[in-house]
Amino acid sequence: MGARLKRFRFGAKRASPSPEEKLRSIMIDRYELGSIIIGGKKYVDDVIILPEKIIDGWRRKESHRLSVDDLKDILARQPKPDVFVVGTGFYGRVKVPSQVVSALESRGIELVVEPTHLASKTFNRLLESGKNAVAAFHLAS
Repeated sequence: MGARLKRFRFGAKRASPSPEEKLRSIMIDRYELGSIIIGGKKYVDDVIILPEKIIDGWRRKESHRLSVDDLKDILARQPKPDVFVVGTGFYGRVKVPSQVVSALESRGIELVVEPTHLASKTFNRLLESGKNAVAAFHLAS
């Protein structure tokens, strides 16, 4: 018998995801100490959630303290986000100093700082309401 040939269609594009599919891909399904499930995928390192992607393994200059340098990608976004949600960990150990608050306020970006279990729910509500929201979540303590 002859070899089977696979047929490929060049130039055919996959259909773009619908707005609902894009939204579901960044919605938080569940958070528990040390892990978060976003769009059906489990993450065990700190994450940043942007409308177009999830950055896994987010690190800060100081483990439990946010700095302006940690947020360069968020501060430079165009269009700028309406809201930036920070999940400070299970016990709320990540601190957000006044320099970070000022940098966000000066750009007209609303800041929400909550322990991660609350921040994850807030983030979902903001997305569902149509806000251009981005988030950073510390998953541990």
